[in-house]
Amino acid sequence: MQELDKANGEVDVAVRLPGMRVSYDGESLTEESLAGTWTEQLQLWLDQAISAGVPEANAFVLATADAEGRPSSRSVLCKGLDQRGVVFYTNYTSAKSHDLTVTRYASATFPWYPLHRQVHVRGEVEKVDITETAEYWASRPRGSQLGAWASPQSRVVDGRRALDNALHNIERRFADAENIPFPPHWGGWRIRPDVVEFWQGQRDRLHDRLRYVRTEDGWRVERVAP
Repeated sequence: MQELDKANGEVDVAVRLPGMRVSYDGESLTEESLAGTWTEQLQLWLDQAISAGVPEANAFVLATADAEGRPSSRSVLCKGLDQRGVVFYTNYTSAKSHDLTVTRYASATFPWYPLHRQVHVRGEVEKVDITETAEYWASRPRGSQLGAWASPQSRVVDGRRALDNALHNIERRFADAENIPFPPHWGGWRIRPDVVEFWQGQRDRLHDRLRYVRTEDGWRVERVAP
């Protein structure tokens, strides 16, 4: 039972948290039902998340670590998916890029909570080549392009006005430009997976966890206990 804080009339969250749970009763994930490759399976689940109306279905939580091994995570958007890996774009001077430059390794989690599904991608990273970066850059809205030029991502700024002023200056700089070039400090990262795990919630917390693991002879599929 929830307890009420008589001083302010608010529910004590600490009392509620232990009892908060959702019963998962979705379809089973079996070895036989998996697609032939991790790429096909991830694309299938991504398509199903989009069809189900999951907000920002292409969003994933990117986890990195710095040179001292201190982890950090944040949400980014997947903008590329093929047999080479999973791609996102960012500022190369950002905190995440500094981490990736040092460790060359990352993990990504697609959290499709309404479908009781998650996908975990782990592997080495590489920068996306200039041609591919330019192609994606051209597809971005002009406002997003201007924002990429204006923002010194992850750096301390002197208030919101500093960002607004930077954007105003960039707008003036490119006012007469039909096509805005991408900044030299901006581009894509690709996670080249060693492991891709597909997680499907099941009853009694006996969830299905199947993963593709890269080997010298290709990929193998294995089941992991929940």
